[in-house]
Amino acid sequence: MATRLILDRALLFRLLGLASLAVTLASSCGPSPETDSRLSAAVTILPQAAFVTAVGGDMVDVIVMVPPGADPHTFELAPSQMTKLAHAELYFKVGSGVEFELAWLDKILAQNRQLQVVDCSEGIRLLQQQAGREPAGTPDPHVWMSPANAMIMVRNICDGLVEADPANRDRYEANRDAYLQQLEALDRDIKAAVSGMTDRVIMVYHEALGYFADEYGLTVLTIEAEGKEPTASDLARLIDEAREYGIEVIFASPEFSQAAPNVIAGEIGGTVVLVDPLAEDYITNMRSFLSDLVEAVR
Repeated sequence: MATRLILDRALLFRLLGLASLAVTLASSCGPSPETDSRLSAAVTILPQAAFVTAVGGDMVDVIVMVPPGADPHTFELAPSQMTKLAHAELYFKVGSGVEFELAWLDKILAQNRQLQVVDCSEGIRLLQQQAGREPAGTPDPHVWMSPANAMIMVRNICDGLVEADPANRDRYEANRDAYLQQLEALDRDIKAAVSGMTDRVIMVYHEALGYFADEYGLTVLTIEAEGKEPTASDLARLIDEAREYGIEVIFASPEFSQAAPNVIAGEIGGTVVLVDPLAEDYITNMRSFLSDLVEAVR
């Protein structure tokens, strides 16, 4: 009788242990209620995170692939990021030929075959990159640097969120419209500022302002050509062009070397001003650049 009691107790403890293990596994492996209530959406660059957050609000959890300070032309995905993507539901790609997406998006989709991809550039007319003042023959990926294009991207993002989560259509569309109003105000202010400019030629290190220049009637002289540092003869030509057009400010990006811009600025008695095409606070960043631009060409 005692032996049977011992056996019954052992069986009871074993069953209780299995039940406890099942609860632990369910709580650790399954998504939490909070995660269940939010869409998990990945983006390539920080400006897209601003767009998705503006439209999705607290209904979307945003995962950024290219972190602050990294270059989307050369950045390589870490294993920890691939793990985060395993349960993502949406991927908002820039869609304009960003090197990161060309190198990694197929690998990402191979890891998560349920991932729905939304092309943020759908409906945007792609421009060619420039090498100096000549077309380089490859698409310019920096579509978001034109507020008019940013509006298209925001609409595409809203459409993607609505398709994935139709129950919250009204909230997404209300957020979209509120953010579009901010972008429209930014566009109006840029047009008003640029309309009074007589000098419309600017010099930049990395060709990130092609869509901005195309939208607002500016000409961009690029220091870097197809990802290559300028040669000595290139520098001499650029210095001559800067003097010819009365350029006093060289725009550079924080993720790239400022050696060549500093050389040119030193020769023309000018200054180097940083413009970050990958800043997350898109509207604040664009307004800051507008202020620098007005100051540079006044």
